[in-house]
Amino acid sequence: MRRLCLIALVLSLSACHQDGYTRAQNAYLHSIGNAARGGALIQHYGCGGCHDIDGVPNADGIVGPPLNNISQRIYIAGLLRNSPDNLELFIKHPQWVVKGNAMPEMGINDRDAKDIAAYLYRHE
Repeated sequence: MRRLCLIALVLSLSACHQDGYTRAQNAYLHSIGNAARGGALIQHYGCGGCHDIDGVPNADGIVGPPLNNISQRIYIAGLLRNSPDNLELFIKHPQWVVKGNAMPEMGINDRDAKDIAAYLYRHE
């Protein structure tokens, strides 16, 4: 029974993907998130001091995980299902999501979090 549930889970997860993105991610890519602004915000907030992020100058940190290919991941922070809303939540409140993790609360507002998430989803 357990094996059957695992097979059903794998099949349902693979069915969610469409050209590398889930339907929710595709909808998000066409929402109001500004990826160009997000790249500048990543520099402004200093995210590259801890993370390796393709396309962002000097973003070669090794404290946190690399933030490349976010759209291909199943989970954010090993806990949240990968969705635009969950990525924004983690960007805004990483300590609320995973208390005691290395990512500090940066005071990132809703709009900035949406734009940063848009950059991370669009930039492969």
